[in-house]
Amino acid sequence: MVLSSHNSNRLVLLGTKGGPAIRPGGPWPTSSLLELGGRTIVVDCALGVTRGLTNAGISLKQLDLIFITHLHSDHVLELGPLIHTAWTAGLATPVKVFGPAGTAVYWRGFLQSVAFDIDIRIVDEGRPDIRDLVAVVEFGEGTVLSEDELSVTALRVDHPPVTECFALRFEHGGKRVVFSADTAYFPPLADFAKGADILVHEAMLEEGVERLVARTGNGARLREHLMASHTLAADAGRVATAAKVGRLVLNHLIPADDPEFGEADWIAAVRKTWTGGLTIGRDGLVVELADTRPHKGRTA
Repeated sequence: MVLSSHNSNRLVLLGTKGGPAIRPGGPWPTSSLLELGGRTIVVDCALGVTRGLTNAGISLKQLDLIFITHLHSDHVLELGPLIHTAWTAGLATPVKVFGPAGTAVYWRGFLQSVAFDIDIRIVDEGRPDIRDLVAVVEFGEGTVLSEDELSVTALRVDHPPVTECFALRFEHGGKRVVFSADTAYFPPLADFAKGADILVHEAMLEEGVERLVARTGNGARLREHLMASHTLAADAGRVATAAKVGRLVLNHLIPADDPEFGEADWIAAVRKTWTGGLTIGRDGLVVELADTRPHKGRTA
């Protein structure tokens, strides 16, 4: 167990766009840092997670708990490289990786792909064997972790065609943070997130989807997938309202890099269904858990 050097509980959005594409000057795909109860927790490991953590002031040697919501590439692509980079930076304490069925296969495949580098660094640089430092735990619905007053619970959500996709609830010392993962509008998530200080929910702008589809070669098929597998911003607001959360944080934004749409568009879409504390995600944004209850007069 590695205790965070930060004293406060906080959420840092490391990457906030939905989907794996990277565009010039645009945001990174989805990954988050949660510091809760002295633990350093990474939720999803998209491309850019390693740089995002270091930019957030995290020493990679502090890597502790990693959670993967599902195995789409924009949530797991940099899991191996993150751990390996931490190892080359001096990681010498155990790391636990929690993910759905298939996570262990990913990790074994990654180790195989860099076996030459690992073996030579152990001999040449005197490093501990990375294979002995990492434990992969595959989970389904229910309790994922209960350790030192930190509890983590999973709920299977609706993200076709992926069946092993899970919302995650983190609780410690009366604080509760819930991540929706990727999901279509899923009303049972409201019970799962009931009373959370923060609900981090994916979101999609319908008019933005139309523009995205219009400029994409496989537009009709893409639109079908997006509407079946993701949540419109107003529906994310409905979940937050039903759950009576302290703050709704929109993440995994679709579209996140269309110059036609800005924060005001997202706020307008969500305010139809949610009147509480609201944060529209952007890379590097910090939400302190001490400041999650809605304040009188707060508009966003």
